[in-house]
Amino acid sequence: MNPKVDHYFAVGCGRCPLGGTPDCKVHNWTDVLKQLRSILLDCGLTEEVKWGVPCYTVDGKNVILISALKESSVMSFFKGSLMKDPYDILEKPGENSRVGRQLSFTNLEKVIELETTLKDYIKEAIKIEKAGLKVEKDDTLDYPIELQQKLDEDPALNAAFEALTPGRKRGYVIYFSGAKQSKTRTSRVEKYIPKILAGKGFHDR
Repeated sequence: MNPKVDHYFAVGCGRCPLGGTPDCKVHNWTDVLKQLRSILLDCGLTEEVKWGVPCYTVDGKNVILISALKESSVMSFFKGSLMKDPYDILEKPGENSRVGRQLSFTNLEKVIELETTLKDYIKEAIKIEKAGLKVEKDDTLDYPIELQQKLDEDPALNAAFEALTPGRKRGYVIYFSGAKQSKTRTSRVEKYIPKILAGKGFHDR
């Protein structure tokens, strides 16, 4: 058990002003998240904290993360689209999400009820990562490397960007790619991260 995850349960991810306060979303789902943590550790994954939330890895590669949302807690599979999902329980984080899949929980009883199934899904996700399987990239948009790096670094941002409508994604890609220097492209991406996380397009207010 990684003590950094204990810190997450105590104060949250720190990505919003509610971190460290009683209103932090983590406190709404502490019992659920702790049970998910126990199940993940029981499957032999390495526990880390990335992007402010608990992340579970194998051989240094990201496999699963758990986090608190406003309406639920979630277990997110980085390569969920490659999983078989025999019980049809995996969800797309957003309508246009291509790679990631998640499971949402609003009570501890559901986690306990699905524990055996969850372990089967987790083991499949580990097997996919160990096999080096990759999801084919959508070549309809040529993401600038600066954007792709940010998406690779932050699953929450990646999920938000993939959830945008094709037109909104295209608008961002065109704007980010329009800068000649990498430094400028990086600056543009960072400036618009809050809007992307809010589900807004480049021209939206």
